[in-house]
Amino acid sequence: MIGIADIEAAARLVEGHVVRTPTVPSRGLSELLGVPVTAKLELLQRTGSFKARGAAAKLLSLSEAERAAGVVAVSGGNHGIALAVMAAALDVKATVVMPRTAPARSIRLAEAAGASVRLTDGMDSAFELVPQLRDEGLTLVHPFDDPVVIAGQGTVGLELAEDADDLTDVIVSIGGGGLIAGVAAALRARRPGVRVWGVETAGAQAMSEALAAGGPLPVAVSSIVTTLSAPSVSRLTYDHAAALVEEVLVVPDREAVRGSLELAEHAKVWTEPAAGCLLPAARQVLDRVGGGARIGLVVCGGNVTHQEIAGWTERFGLD
Repeated sequence: MIGIADIEAAARLVEGHVVRTPTVPSRGLSELLGVPVTAKLELLQRTGSFKARGAAAKLLSLSEAERAAGVVAVSGGNHGIALAVMAAALDVKATVVMPRTAPARSIRLAEAAGASVRLTDGMDSAFELVPQLRDEGLTLVHPFDDPVVIAGQGTVGLELAEDADDLTDVIVSIGGGGLIAGVAAALRARRPGVRVWGVETAGAQAMSEALAAGGPLPVAVSSIVTTLSAPSVSRLTYDHAAALVEEVLVVPDREAVRGSLELAEHAKVWTEPAAGCLLPAARQVLDRVGGGARIGLVVCGGNVTHQEIAGWTERFGLD
């Protein structure tokens, strides 16, 4: 299990390389949900998502020989962008493996940062390519199955604990579980009374299905939210969720897109559906805990185009 000392060490390591993002009360979201809401704006992080934290922590922890040989990552979008940009900043050669379904913008950004991008038919085949690349000498920077990466993501929770001391419930999106593992570990140490809730989109239910089964297992991926579409969680992230997370909630893609529209209207922030799913999850949390809650939302990323949002809005019949 990742401890607070690991997260504090990661915070020292990445200081100066990543942004300490704002933690702000949102009047608009508070009025929308009927309870006080605070947003941790990780969409303002370098590369547009929290992923820069874990990528930077891992890259900075490597030996000179490992950096010289280069690194490889598998990503549905944000992790690949983050690794490409942070590797370029640290003069490390990066290869990013992405499914062809990854957003075209994410592929372009990774290539623009100087990474070598390899496309595969899906996330399963993307992960299957990694052993070959590791055999070629590249160091894997896993998006979630790595204690250093998790500790880097945990710096989000460390900052949230320092900047918002009156929360009762914090909601975190889950793909492979690295963010929620780190945030939950930080909050358990610094704010042990705070409940941490996870949220997934239907068709990207790796953690909720793992918790139901008693351990990680492969899942079928069909959600439009590619940045949450891990083919499975890891034992490491599963163990953290099982021990530290109140419940993992599941919302439909349609409601995740609606959440992005609501965040734009009421919070004045432009988010991807991986963050939009926080609002329908918050409503589920309030149904469970009642109106005395003070909600914290980890607004994980904003890497989405207006064309994508417009397309989904039309597809789901949202006004």
